[in-house]
Amino acid sequence: MSSGIFQKILEKAEVVRESLSYDAVVIGGGIAGMEASLDLAEMGYRVLLVEKEPTIGGKMFLLSKVFPTLDCASCISTPKMAAVAHHPNIDLWTYSEVRSINIRERGDFEIEVLRKPRFVDESLCTGCGTCEEVCPVTVPKEFDYGLRGRRAAYIPFDTAVPKKAVIDIDHCIFCGQCGRKCPANAIDFTQRPRIYRVKTHAIIIATGCKLFQAERKEAYGYGKVPNVITAMQMERLLSPTRPFNSVLRPSDGKEPSSIGYILCVGSRDKTVGNPRCSQVCCMYSIKQAQLILGALPLADVTIYCMDIRAYGKGFEEFYQRAKAMGVRFVRGRVAKAEGLPDGNVKVTYEDIDEGKVKTAVHDLVVLSVGLLPNIDVLVTFNGKALSTDDVGFIRIDPTDPVKTNVEGVFAAGCVTGPKDISDTILEAAAAASRCAAFLREVMGDGRR
Repeated sequence: MSSGIFQKILEKAEVVRESLSYDAVVIGGGIAGMEASLDLAEMGYRVLLVEKEPTIGGKMFLLSKVFPTLDCASCISTPKMAAVAHHPNIDLWTYSEVRSINIRERGDFEIEVLRKPRFVDESLCTGCGTCEEVCPVTVPKEFDYGLRGRRAAYIPFDTAVPKKAVIDIDHCIFCGQCGRKCPANAIDFTQRPRIYRVKTHAIIIATGCKLFQAERKEAYGYGKVPNVITAMQMERLLSPTRPFNSVLRPSDGKEPSSIGYILCVGSRDKTVGNPRCSQVCCMYSIKQAQLILGALPLADVTIYCMDIRAYGKGFEEFYQRAKAMGVRFVRGRVAKAEGLPDGNVKVTYEDIDEGKVKTAVHDLVVLSVGLLPNIDVLVTFNGKALSTDDVGFIRIDPTDPVKTNVEGVFAAGCVTGPKDISDTILEAAAAASRCAAFLREVMGDGRR
């Protein structure tokens, strides 16, 4: 949304003269950032958690279930979101971006944080959703990856934290309906962005990952063939907060009877600059296949893969269970996916086991996209740059997996490399522990 009118508004941000001080600043409000913030706060440290989206929760909240236990993803993340919002030692700044990080000396950082205007007074907004109901403008909803729409005045989702409305000023037509109907008089178009200076002793970077843009693999037709979707879109179709009441293909709302998964889209692929395995694609595809068979018992699910990397605890059993449920695994790379006049998708692939080139037709094709680094925050460092690996993930010390090359700056989660949720939470706890040890060195016992 940072384009057009909104971008011009951000360029005129007001600088707040007074500076704020925290023991630690955590950048990123996903599962890693929340876990690290809560651990530090429980130790008595004052923490500022900065998240660029209007709500915390990250990508985990958008998932259906987690593998291999098939526990509800939102049931894990929602309590942590509430705990972060209500912890007395955590200040939560959503809809905010880190603009610069100045490294002064050991344990002394100054951060500039841009707080973007919601055009809604958070102290008055009750999250009732009236502004969303009366807004006449509909645009694609980012949190559902375009599968359904949202209003220009909207609340990201029902259990957002904080549950406060946002006005998308780039799509707003300034009809005034939201302001007239809001029972709390919370709509405020006079809000302006502000830049705050924050002093801190330590930083934890937990900005997560980006998903590979499936459009870059043109042979698979994403964005051109209507019934080729990404795995994250399938997650939304399977989620309890899904846009529809069933798994439906986008072009005509039909329940698919044959679904094909193409693995390693944007991973293990030098042609797109990412030769590395994303570690989670095999298992989340198998998870989705099992959930699809639960929702559509008569459907056929085929997974096209080079191999299956079931490396974690319980992963091999999870894989074998999918095979027993009837999921078909084909070893081979898919060359292309083409749309047919009836909306179906024809895939051409090499069957490695038989050494033949074959074709198959599916109602719906899902691209299992890989994970890429989300390191926008790295360009904000002044004084000393964080080291990254050949792909772009933050380079960490192998003997201390959360420590970066800048003393006092720690990293956790997918910002250091692809990993699943269990490993992300474990790494976030480790980052909080190492951060606390560093704070004891530079602060002594001077906790606030």
